[in-house]
Amino acid sequence: MRNGYHQAYAAWKRDPEAFWREAASDIDWFKPPERIFSPNDGVYGRWFSDAETNTCHNCLDRHVAAGRGGETAVIFDSAMNGEKRRFTYDEVLREVMAIAAALVERGIGKGDRVILYMPMVPEAVFSMLACARIGAVHSVVFGGFAASELAARIDDCGAKLVITASCGLEPGRIVAYKPLVDQAIEIARSKPERCLVLQRPELRADLVGDRDQDFEVAVAQHRGDEIACVSVKATDPLYILYTSGTTGQPKGVVRDNGGHMVALNWSMRNIYGLKPGEVFWTASDIGWVVGHSYIVYAPLLSGVTTLIFEGKPVGTPDAGTFWRIVSEYQVRVLFTAPTAFRAIRREDGDGELMRQYPMPDLRALFLAGERADPETLKWAERMLGIPVIDHWWQTETGWPIAANPLGLGALPIKHGSPALPMPGYDIAVLDDAGHPIEAGTLGNIVVKLPLPPGCLPTLWNADERFRSAYLDEFPGYYKTADAGYVDEDGYLFIMSRTDDIINCAGHRLSTGAMEEVCARHPDVAECAVIGVIDALKGQAPCGFLVLKRHVSRDVTAIESEVVAMIRDSIGPVAAFKTAITVNRLPKTRSGKILRGTMQKIADGIPWKMPATIDDPTILEEIAEALRGRGFGSLPM
Repeated sequence: MRNGYHQAYAAWKRDPEAFWREAASDIDWFKPPERIFSPNDGVYGRWFSDAETNTCHNCLDRHVAAGRGGETAVIFDSAMNGEKRRFTYDEVLREVMAIAAALVERGIGKGDRVILYMPMVPEAVFSMLACARIGAVHSVVFGGFAASELAARIDDCGAKLVITASCGLEPGRIVAYKPLVDQAIEIARSKPERCLVLQRPELRADLVGDRDQDFEVAVAQHRGDEIACVSVKATDPLYILYTSGTTGQPKGVVRDNGGHMVALNWSMRNIYGLKPGEVFWTASDIGWVVGHSYIVYAPLLSGVTTLIFEGKPVGTPDAGTFWRIVSEYQVRVLFTAPTAFRAIRREDGDGELMRQYPMPDLRALFLAGERADPETLKWAERMLGIPVIDHWWQTETGWPIAANPLGLGALPIKHGSPALPMPGYDIAVLDDAGHPIEAGTLGNIVVKLPLPPGCLPTLWNADERFRSAYLDEFPGYYKTADAGYVDEDGYLFIMSRTDDIINCAGHRLSTGAMEEVCARHPDVAECAVIGVIDALKGQAPCGFLVLKRHVSRDVTAIESEVVAMIRDSIGPVAAFKTAITVNRLPKTRSGKILRGTMQKIADGIPWKMPATIDDPTILEEIAEALRGRGFGSLPM
């Protein structure tokens, strides 16, 4: 059966430039694009390179100008303190202009970088839009990251100003943000000149000298100010979002203004099937790409009401929170990570809490951020009685690579597959030598260049690093670093990462960065971190420690110290709870640690003896150590 998807994909294939020219006509341009794609600009070409626009104008001003100023743009619901608020487009615009004026007063202008280290509150979203309004480049850092990680990002982007809050709220605890920011600025080589602090009633922060100012006081002085949108090039950066690098050095993914808006706006209608005025809830955090794309920019670009939620799927107060929100605000489409559903399923497997909340408006559930296991998908389908759609994309792409496009007409669902590639993405599966491989065979998933609008054009100040990380291994293609296969119907199946990044509750974490911390312990000679299957989080890190020869201390104390070090250095987000002391690590003859084999042993997956192994007996030692901690192992 051919539906809207097949027609749309064929139209893009036939004439990519005409396809994206039409999609671009839904955006307001200060200077419309004449050139759709410039193959000789940038690393692999640039989209709409001669055009000028402004993202904030497209998110707010144009809706107000169209007479929609009194309609709800943003809903805020905090399950942590019970606060609930609604904001119209008019109200959001006024707040954003006041924040923009406060930034301008502090010397922030076009091209300057602003770091946001914020909880899930409306002020965080408004601050992102305020940066976009004046042409400043925001970089949001998730509030669970440790000071050293924040410092690395301040240094990399050279931020002039930090916007933070006194605290974040977690179930049963208050997380003080300001001491972490102070520590990060102290560590950072590049010192931000100003820090705006949103004081929350749950915990007030001490302000430092002239550098720190109260966010609300600074903004209140400018309420009523008119700050016009600055015209920026379509190719100018809107934001930098850091993703884990395998070496521990974060990679600054750059997002432009023009292509980003065109792709996101197209996706809202065609993939998620949403119309202006409907409510879309993306249960994520603005610290991640999902929050950037589908809490902030895509809904507001397309005139859809977005929902900002502060809380967790369970424990705030119970596993019915999600259903309360969906019911209370007539949510049409919910988008979250599979982890959230695994947590809800664990607490409310029979759906008793779910049944308390009528949800007649909910049309579909979208899942992404990590592999959605078929059992969780089937459970959600059974419980909700609506399409449950797994889709796949990356921080780097900013919007779905493969999906089941609700707006174009839903395709048959295959559990375990994010369905088919979206227009703009020409996917291939290659072997390690770069040759295409047949359907059903596991290989490297790559995307043929050029990448579509909305994807990263490069890394921040690091074209060479971008080339070497993503383009060099398979010439003419972008390397996703995911492994999987395509079946005979063209459906894509994502099976695992090809590198050493693990996916814990939808957060991509570098094992390399964790190993660096483990290795800093004075008693540790060498170490390896792998991702092991976790029923709730998808994957959880597990560290193996080889101690220095003459260490006679209690190994459990050392293991606990390493766990604490990871928490201090990377933050609770790392979810690092298991360190296992072993006599030695399995290696190849050239000295490479066999992490992949260790992972298979831990997960109880059949494995073959690696041909290049130096000493095969070590693997049984690893298996025994894992069994002692309750991890499955199979004989070879």
